[in-house]
Amino acid sequence: MKQSRSRKLRWLGANLCRLVLALTFVFSGVVKLIDPRGTQYKIEDYAVAFGLPALTPHLIPLAMAVALAMLEFYIGFNIFFGIRRRTTTRLAIAMLVVMTPLTLYLAVTNAHMDCGCFGDAVLLSNWQTFAKNLVLLGAAVVAMLNYRRLTRFISERNQWVLSLYALVFALALALYNIRYLPVMDFRPYRVGTDLPKAMMDEWEHPEQMRYADFAIVSPEEGDITMEWLGQPGYKFLLISPHLDAADDGSIEEINAIYDYCQHHGYPFLALTSGNEEAIDRWRDLTGAEYQFAQADGIALKTVVRSNPGLVMLHDGVVFQKWSVNDIPHIESPSLPLEETQLGQMQQSSRAKAVYRLLLWFVVPMLVWTTIDRIWVGEKLYRRHKIHKTIQH
Repeated sequence: MKQSRSRKLRWLGANLCRLVLALTFVFSGVVKLIDPRGTQYKIEDYAVAFGLPALTPHLIPLAMAVALAMLEFYIGFNIFFGIRRRTTTRLAIAMLVVMTPLTLYLAVTNAHMDCGCFGDAVLLSNWQTFAKNLVLLGAAVVAMLNYRRLTRFISERNQWVLSLYALVFALALALYNIRYLPVMDFRPYRVGTDLPKAMMDEWEHPEQMRYADFAIVSPEEGDITMEWLGQPGYKFLLISPHLDAADDGSIEEINAIYDYCQHHGYPFLALTSGNEEAIDRWRDLTGAEYQFAQADGIALKTVVRSNPGLVMLHDGVVFQKWSVNDIPHIESPSLPLEETQLGQMQQSSRAKAVYRLLLWFVVPMLVWTTIDRIWVGEKLYRRHKIHKTIQH
């Protein structure tokens, strides 16, 4: 009796640890897949912090960001379904063995950077992150030592289908969010944010400084942040953290929007951290006639995950955001923005984004799992029937 109870407790403990690991790894992986650029910037920050040579070209840290996100998602997915239980739990331990000392170093040195484990979705202090990794490492060790007790939710014969589907889905999600903008925006400059009001509130309550690095500096007038953002009506910001690495594939569309703004009197300003030489090269390359101002490169990367990216504001409120691959086409240049669909606030709710993700991922997964369970049940029924016939 005692031995049976001990087995049940071990099974329960192993599967609880498995559940904690799976949910954490899946959540961390999904957050990174939604915002691969954010993880790319974090990897570049790590390289600078540890005195490593710059990772060039930028495709290298971006590829590393996508690979890391896919690996986390893959590990969490496999642990949850009980796929390749011993190999997957060992992979989880290997990752945590690398990340735990790293987060300890960041905590001890009081580095002014977070590990980026959950991107901008959940912000943890360095000590909180280290404690979280310690708990996960303990859970991974328990799961690995008891991997045979981890219940399978998919048969061993068909597990490769779900595993492959998880990888394909993860890659497709990452590529979509790289080409366009993240389907969910966890940053302080998301659509619907009243920037002047948010900045004023932050000055009055400086407990959490999220806009401190954002400043628009004109070469002639100095800091014009509040003056420019506070202008009534529509206005456009062309965001390019680094002009030398900016994509010039949508120059015609950007110039067309600038001409439209000139015709209707909408302010249009380009923000970059590049110097005058970089700005002159951009003008020569693209024929840009719009005005440039300086801003912090890290802040610009936070505003929009594209280089360049376009932001439309109305009375200081973020109305629309576009990546360089999604610059809108002005269909009716004679009409003001108030009379066009372009001038409406972008409908981008987190609930809809989550619903679509669940629809494209969970539904096919449940269908295949149900088919597998029916197949296993039928197989067991046949064995039972044969066994009963032999006994008879």
